[in-house]
Amino acid sequence: MALQAGIVGLPNVGKSTLFNALTAAGATAANFPFCTIDPNVGVVPVPDGRMEQLHKIIKTNVIIPAAVEVLDIAGLVRGASTGAGLGNKFLGHIRGVDAVLHVVRCFDDPDVVHVDGDPDPLRDIDTIDTELALADLETLVKRVDRCRKASKGGDKEQLFHLAVAERLEKLLNDGKPARSGTWTEDEWVSVKDAQLITAKPVLYVCNVDEKGLEGDNDYIRIVRERAAAEGATVVVLCAKIEAEIQELPAEDRAGFLADMGIAEPGLALLARGVYRLLGLQTYFTAGVKEIRAWTIPIGAKAPQAAGVIHTDFEKGFIRAEVYTVPDLVAVGSEAGLKAVGKLRVEGKEYVVQDGDVMHFRFNV
Repeated sequence: MALQAGIVGLPNVGKSTLFNALTAAGATAANFPFCTIDPNVGVVPVPDGRMEQLHKIIKTNVIIPAAVEVLDIAGLVRGASTGAGLGNKFLGHIRGVDAVLHVVRCFDDPDVVHVDGDPDPLRDIDTIDTELALADLETLVKRVDRCRKASKGGDKEQLFHLAVAERLEKLLNDGKPARSGTWTEDEWVSVKDAQLITAKPVLYVCNVDEKGLEGDNDYIRIVRERAAAEGATVVVLCAKIEAEIQELPAEDRAGFLADMGIAEPGLALLARGVYRLLGLQTYFTAGVKEIRAWTIPIGAKAPQAAGVIHTDFEKGFIRAEVYTVPDLVAVGSEAGLKAVGKLRVEGKEYVVQDGDVMHFRFNV
């Protein structure tokens, strides 16, 4: 299953424009078998130029990048957690995602009405955070009650979950997200089991106008300060421009970006930002059948990486043949890599590096 991220934000902050750009990127990318799953879920590729470098040397008709599944949560307003607006319908959907993309309006435009008057990033962030925390509190009240009943006979596991849930309840009542707590490894498993939205890592998406791409404006600086205090990350993009890029023929996009003075689409920054946020990286398999990116946690060893392809690969792992994309580009072929000693043989303890190209040897 693809990595999942949920988009949240107030109405009229550019959330829908961004979502439409993301899903268009998935639906129109050549050879990428991704599309919109339903009106508020889409699957999009994680752009990676190294795959094109591989393709120049290893010819194939199929290139499959890593993917992020994006859930669009209807614009939240004050009171969403208690039924106001449409957002509350979808709050349940976001509980299973891996990360939250919080879109914040960081531009002025009198023609785009702000639900609370003028743009104010801190107020807007607080509004969303409050609604998510209230939704989590509702979940926790039920969890505490459930654990309390289940632990009456002295069940140690249920008493443990009860203690964690009560600490979570206090955190949220103090206005702090679940992710801000200090948890042991076992406690964090219990926190994740509660499926709280405020336990998810957050990436703030500053949606700016064209001028905002030239450098940080005051709004962006405010969001960066808030994110730094929380240990969160920030991506700056213009959702309107991202949507325009997706409407262009693929061959015209590089020229458009150059004219705008943009090094790469903001969607690429966003996708990679989600990966960094979750401590993930990619490795590649490459052959005439396909070139494919596989997602693994940073620090994963070779057998774990093999297991992402198939559990039998991990169980019967013997060794991995490994090389890097820059080495392949420099030498020109896999045979050449072997000849100059750049194709390494690695065992079970090898820690896979981002961008490794791997062939696995295994016993079924």
